[in-house]
Amino acid sequence: MNSTASSHSIAVYGHQSAAPSAVAQLFNAHVRDTVNPHTACAIFVINPSTGIDQESIDLWRAIDEFQTPRIVVVTQLEDQEADFDDAVMLANRVFDHMATPYLVLHDDAGLPCALISMATMRITDYTTNPPLEGACEPEHEALVQEFRDEYLELTTSLGEDAFAAGVLFPAIPLWIDKGLGVDIVTTYLNQIRY
Repeated sequence: MNSTASSHSIAVYGHQSAAPSAVAQLFNAHVRDTVNPHTACAIFVINPSTGIDQESIDLWRAIDEFQTPRIVVVTQLEDQEADFDDAVMLANRVFDHMATPYLVLHDDAGLPCALISMATMRITDYTTNPPLEGACEPEHEALVQEFRDEYLELTTSLGEDAFAAGVLFPAIPLWIDKGLGVDIVTTYLNQIRY
């Protein structure tokens, strides 16, 4: 993360079931329950099993006024009661239209193990340390083509700096213990000019 960032620059919002404190600690941020117009970035944490609480919805709407860059991170993916796609559909309904730069791939047990980039169609495998990046297989490419087309259309229409301008809202899967998605959230945070 940008070394000039102060810890109050990033605010984390979300219901306790989504582990906002763990996300805040990971990204040198603070859990908040109010809106600060000087916040550099807001991270909204969602647990797909419990949904999105009214307080988070209200905070999202309040932040709209300031065009603060926002990231939605979906945690608790290992619980398997609901998944990343469910959380994104819900966020689309109650927050705003989400961008999904990565989709989740699952192992044979149904646990998240890798992410596939909609921009590059490359797969990052988080079962290894460090994660390994590799080519996408044709069957994966066919499965995600519709999502990829939608993502590319959205990012092209909004422009290169849309996230930093507070008009593109990426939804990122995050499994802290496995490191899944941590690098991606960090990449987005590094786009913010503190």
